[in-house]
Amino acid sequence: MDVGGCMRPTLDGALLMDIDVQPGASRQGIVGFNTWRARLNVAVGAQAIEGRANRAVVTVLSAHLGCAPAEVSIVTGQTSRQKTVRFESMRVEDLLHRLRVVLEALDG
Repeated sequence: MDVGGCMRPTLDGALLMDIDVQPGASRQGIVGFNTWRARLNVAVGAQAIEGRANRAVVTVLSAHLGCAPAEVSIVTGQTSRQKTVRFESMRVEDLLHRLRVVLEALDG
């Protein structure tokens, strides 16, 4: 399954993305794509205490995908490793391209 399987548009023009988060990781960033679950894997160094990991997820995604942190929000899964993230003002094609570039860099 392609990375596009974790994204879906909303009626108001935003994009939703399903992710799995690894809090307390030794490295931080987008670390892969789980094709079976159709979720982007994101590792953050922050612990899942008082929303620190959630804030780190927003920071990591905005930095890696080239958007402002204010355009990224967690809409479901605030207390879970499985989250749905909302991206404002991004086209599906742009986000797909950015994700593919990041994931290709991981492969080598």
